[in-house]
Amino acid sequence: MLLIKNGYMIDPKSGRDGNYDILIEKDTVVKIGKRLEAPSQKCLVTDAEGLLVAPGLVDVHAHFREPGFTGKEDIATGAAAAARGGFTSVVLMANTKPPVDNRETLEYVRRQGAETGIHVYTCANVTRGMQGKELTPMRELAEAGAVGFTDDGIPIMDEEIVRSAMRNAAALDMPVSFHEEDPALIENNGINRGRASEYFGIGGSPREAEITMVERDLKIGLETGASIDIQHVSARETVELIRRAKEKGKNIHAEATPHHFTLTEEAVIRYGTLAKMNPPLREEADRLEIIRGLVDGTIDLIATDHAPHTAEEKARPITEAPSGIIGLETALALGITELVDAGYLTMRQLLVLMSTNPANLYHLNAGYLAEGGPADLILIDTTAEWIPTEYASKAANTPFTGRSLKGKVVAAICGGKVVYTDRKRFGKAKVE
Repeated sequence: MLLIKNGYMIDPKSGRDGNYDILIEKDTVVKIGKRLEAPSQKCLVTDAEGLLVAPGLVDVHAHFREPGFTGKEDIATGAAAAARGGFTSVVLMANTKPPVDNRETLEYVRRQGAETGIHVYTCANVTRGMQGKELTPMRELAEAGAVGFTDDGIPIMDEEIVRSAMRNAAALDMPVSFHEEDPALIENNGINRGRASEYFGIGGSPREAEITMVERDLKIGLETGASIDIQHVSARETVELIRRAKEKGKNIHAEATPHHFTLTEEAVIRYGTLAKMNPPLREEADRLEIIRGLVDGTIDLIATDHAPHTAEEKARPITEAPSGIIGLETALALGITELVDAGYLTMRQLLVLMSTNPANLYHLNAGYLAEGGPADLILIDTTAEWIPTEYASKAANTPFTGRSLKGKVVAAICGGKVVYTDRKRFGKAKVE
């Protein structure tokens, strides 16, 4: 048993907050109350005074690279990075090698995930081989344990394939997520067509590549009623399209990454390939509109798009290096620094975006704190200032290294077990 005393609890699902003690037995929260006492001498008691106690975060967009690309990351190291960042549940993307378009690969990923200390879920692909030509056996993959569908990394260009996929997903009551970039409009991916592309002397990626695809998929989403997720929104016009669509259907969802609500294309000019990503960082007006979308509920998810690459890959020229940055270990701090401390969101609202809403979209038993609920929770020092310098991830491809951030995870508890601790603070735990 574990008793967490004297912390300030926020349950974003119910709106309940205040100073509460939390008693955990096995993998369940059994009691939440004031001045609880340890029920036995074998109960571990930790003093969380001065800390925020919140549900474990849920990331619905991460790449752990296994199978096929384990030089970048594997499921074990990805899970360790997640725990360190406060994520107790992670939904993996399916663009592995081989891709998750078959039961065998799906079951492999699930087995590897079960060996970690956190909840590792995975999507299956929408199309076989991510070729955009033939649907995967979606019902079979759902029955085998997939929690959603996506070809993230590659846009699906065939409109009828998209329509059929949405109809199937609607029948299964499962979400389908879309990477929205029309390759026909892109000369060089990962770099915004504008000041950044001019700086590097290349064609870059125009905002229209995202806008046109989103416009199409929102229309089909409203037509089919499927629960769809517009991934990693980057353009202000996209936010407005989603805002209008959400007025017509509750099945429309969208995600923003910490890098898109924090950085602009100026970061690519400064950091080069470490800030190259798909879709690219755009202009300040886009960043501010993404924040506005988070504030008014147009964008209802914050997802990391954790995308590890090796140092050797990122050392290539700007047009040859792969896109993507790691994000699990800095996401919460960026949310606190850029959204809460900046006055855009309350801490409860941030937790809704990073735990409750993602869990609800994927029908996960997560994102809340309640008696009888899962013992997946984190302790946060919201005032701690720190500078990222090293990572639990295999990779370090991020422009946030060396940047001063606020808010640090002190401990992560998943299934009632402590899966990460900053022992300087959590070291107060003792047996009573």
